[in-house]
Amino acid sequence: MFKSGVGFLALFGLGWWLLGTSGFDGSARPAGVVGGCAVTLGLMLAARRFLPASAGGPFPADRRRRFNQINGLQWLLIVVIAVVCARAGVPVLIPPLVAVVVGLHFLPLAAVFEQPRLRVPAALLVGAGAAGVAVWLTNSPDTTVRLVVGLLCALSLWGMAIWTVTGAASAARQGVRE
Repeated sequence: MFKSGVGFLALFGLGWWLLGTSGFDGSARPAGVVGGCAVTLGLMLAARRFLPASAGGPFPADRRRRFNQINGLQWLLIVVIAVVCARAGVPVLIPPLVAVVVGLHFLPLAAVFEQPRLRVPAALLVGAGAAGVAVWLTNSPDTTVRLVVGLLCALSLWGMAIWTVTGAASAARQGVRE
């Protein structure tokens, strides 16, 4: 299910979606949760069904090490952001700044995986983080910041998952290994 990263994109997309919909009231919140779960499940099932068995196979040791280094640094920066923002009294900035860090982590991953298209979610997530900061600077409510950042990040990650499934499935049908 985690072929070619689709499972990770789908699940992290769901996390961002849940953040974005956290400010919904009434029946909109449960509907948003159910909708996000349905999208995530659909993406994971699509990856399982349409991606070739060879998609996203095991990494060579050097790539696995570099992947782990990049992700370790990403998580360290996320912890630092959370601590600094909490202590500074601006926890609302945690999601936008985390979106920037997550977006930036896709840039070295594009090289590790030899997938230049990973620059697209990099740009989209950095843009989502910048949009969240811009919304915060307009003195909008915290829920609006979470909505903007969460939904933009979720749609970016889910869009990348869809692109991965359709691209790899199309390449497999044509007999080309992506």
